[in-house]
Amino acid sequence: MTVYESDLPGVGKKHEVDLGDGSRLVIVTHNTGKREVFRRASADSDSEKLFELTDKLARQVGTLLEGAYFQPVQTETIETLLGGDTLIEWVEVGANSDIAGKTLGESDLRQATGASVIAIERGDEVVTSPGGDAMVEAGDTLVVIGPKTACRDFVALVKGA
Repeated sequence: MTVYESDLPGVGKKHEVDLGDGSRLVIVTHNTGKREVFRRASADSDSEKLFELTDKLARQVGTLLEGAYFQPVQTETIETLLGGDTLIEWVEVGANSDIAGKTLGESDLRQATGASVIAIERGDEVVTSPGGDAMVEAGDTLVVIGPKTACRDFVALVKGA
């Protein structure tokens, strides 16, 4: 996938995504946060506006497309590359995990791996920016950020691999 980025002075940014069939998806992000999405059938054709989204709605749709709510391909973990070597991963705490029943502070995960827990998902509840006193339970999903190797070490430690 090739993405082209250009500045639109006084407006915002334009990103064009090559769709592989000669057409492009064009996303204009306004300085206000509004997004406009167009489709260009070919390099020499005009763009056709498909829809427009508010900043909040664009971010919500983006998380759906990214797979934060549902990962259609069966996988051990969900992983999102932020840029460079930084990942966000979702790691389920198994019943036999050494950290189940401990607080984040007691588990010493950040010091042991270099990855940080940025949220704990427990059923319908989400604990954002959990402190060291946050309890980790079997069945929780820990949302983790860090360098790729740190995240791999984190997964191995939590899953006992």
